[in-house]
Amino acid sequence: MSFAYPSLLYLLILVPVLLGLWYWSRVARKRKLRRYGQLRNLEPLMPEASPYKPAIKITLELLALTALIIAVARPRAGEKEEVESTEGIEVMIAFDVSRSMLASSTDDLNGISRLDRAKYLLGNLIDKLGNDKVGLIVFAGEAYTQLPITTDFVSARMYLDEISTDMVQTQGTAIGTAINMAINSFSPAEDVNKAIIVITDGENHEGDAVEMAKYAQSLGIEVDVMGVGSIKGAPIPVNRHGDFMKDESGAPVTTFLNEKMAKEIAQAGGGVYINGSSSKALSSLVDQLDKIKKSDLQHVTYKASAEQFPVFVWLALILLVIDAVVLPTKIGWLKRYTFFSRQKIAGTSLRKKKTSGQNS
Repeated sequence: MSFAYPSLLYLLILVPVLLGLWYWSRVARKRKLRRYGQLRNLEPLMPEASPYKPAIKITLELLALTALIIAVARPRAGEKEEVESTEGIEVMIAFDVSRSMLASSTDDLNGISRLDRAKYLLGNLIDKLGNDKVGLIVFAGEAYTQLPITTDFVSARMYLDEISTDMVQTQGTAIGTAINMAINSFSPAEDVNKAIIVITDGENHEGDAVEMAKYAQSLGIEVDVMGVGSIKGAPIPVNRHGDFMKDESGAPVTTFLNEKMAKEIAQAGGGVYINGSSSKALSSLVDQLDKIKKSDLQHVTYKASAEQFPVFVWLALILLVIDAVVLPTKIGWLKRYTFFSRQKIAGTSLRKKKTSGQNS
């Protein structure tokens, strides 16, 4: 058993303290009564007072206090691990965060950026993955794991919202490095089908991307590519004031969607290429993933420890109700009896003496 607030258990020190104070009060009471005579002579003057009830009541009250303190500390027990079996695949998403992703995703210079378009498509994709597992890698000139493979789609959405072009300082489009990292990011389970989704504009890519896609396919991992951007090209904004990146001659730098390269990677990886600007981009990608055979995935979930404080609250309530019912006076039908009375013992002894005298 564990406690949510174990420090509150120090309040249990009150129990022996209160018991000591009660005992001291009983001793003080007897001392005061002795001022008026011996206790055995004063007891008949207090026929309603019970010598046992006060001890019973203080016991009930201290037990109730103990139960309440334990309840406030919120005891927990019965933590269980549950394994849920579901069918799905593992999907690693390699997200391009190079500065060219800041350019417009359409022919309109003021259109939505490639980065925002990709985040929008990816967010909707995560909502449709169902029982699949998902992981996230960001890359530009280098690649970094942003989210390990998981079933926690809430965390995936949170990490997705934080994606920006400032995450990777080294510029470039290291798609091959991202694919290699994705391959190594899957779970070691061999009976689970896997897929890599590369979201990029393909600008300034390194030459090993096709080779890495072929390697992934040889491992049974499908590589799909979603291209975002305009084939007509678009300048790269550097601020919100309408300024664009310029080359050494002062001319604006234009970045193009490299569809040819994207299709080559998808073909080498045994997957498909999808244009992210298409209205059917998301549905096409979901349909492609649905074609992959689902495997048995074991989702291990941990249930929170069962709260046990209601048991102690009810116990305290029952003890307090009993304490309220138990009056400090003697029980009515027992008043006629004088158990262990000195007078009764004396009377019995006297009768025995008379009997023995008559016999003699």
